[in-house]
Amino acid sequence: MEAIRKQATKLREQVARQQQAVFKQFGGGGYGGSDNLVTDEAELKLHQKLEKLYISTRAAKHFQRDIVRGVEGYIVTGSKQVEIGTKLSEDSRKYGVENTCTSGSTLSRAAKNFSRARAQMEKERGNLLKSFGTQVAEPLRAMVMGAPLEDARHLAQRYDRMRQEAEAQAVEVSRRQARVREGAGNPDMIMKLEAAESKLQDLKSNMAILGREAASAMAAVEAQQQKMTLQRLNQNVPTTISPVEV
Repeated sequence: MEAIRKQATKLREQVARQQQAVFKQFGGGGYGGSDNLVTDEAELKLHQKLEKLYISTRAAKHFQRDIVRGVEGYIVTGSKQVEIGTKLSEDSRKYGVENTCTSGSTLSRAAKNFSRARAQMEKERGNLLKSFGTQVAEPLRAMVMGAPLEDARHLAQRYDRMRQEAEAQAVEVSRRQARVREGAGNPDMIMKLEAAESKLQDLKSNMAILGREAASAMAAVEAQQQKMTLQRLNQNVPTTISPVEV
């Protein structure tokens, strides 16, 4: 009979270890773990809220990064166009000033007027590109690389690791409860069970505090991301060329 009890205990411990392995497998990588062994409904809602916030802020970060890359590419292309337009303006000015091969000055005046208009247009285009850089790309890049987002993500990841630890501890408590039932009130087993239950309660308490802190930080970052991205996309930058007298 004793051998059967030992075999049953060994089997239960093996199942518990397999459960923990499954939890780790599906809970690892990024954020979000198993919803098994969740302590209560409030904790489950907090966990689900953090998962949504983590996904939302990650998507916003990638969107902001795409905007920065697109704007930077536009600035590079635009700068080349400004360079070409400025060269055209300078060549037109030189032709207007140096030309002596035509009768009258009609073509010379037209070339000089075109040169002034083109130079002003390229100046406005350069200002536009500079505005895109300073008012759109730089603020979004700073937010993508900024401390608030990373700090909030680290809090969420710490909460997730603690949650997995609490799940593993819940398995341990369940295992020790089974041992106590089989041990007919063995004092040593009861002490170990109480210690395991105390550790689980501490983990649950700390997990709740850390979860609320992480949710608050992530929600603040999400709101800032939405506001900043919308502001940058709607930023008032010069979009027209000032009229040039010709």
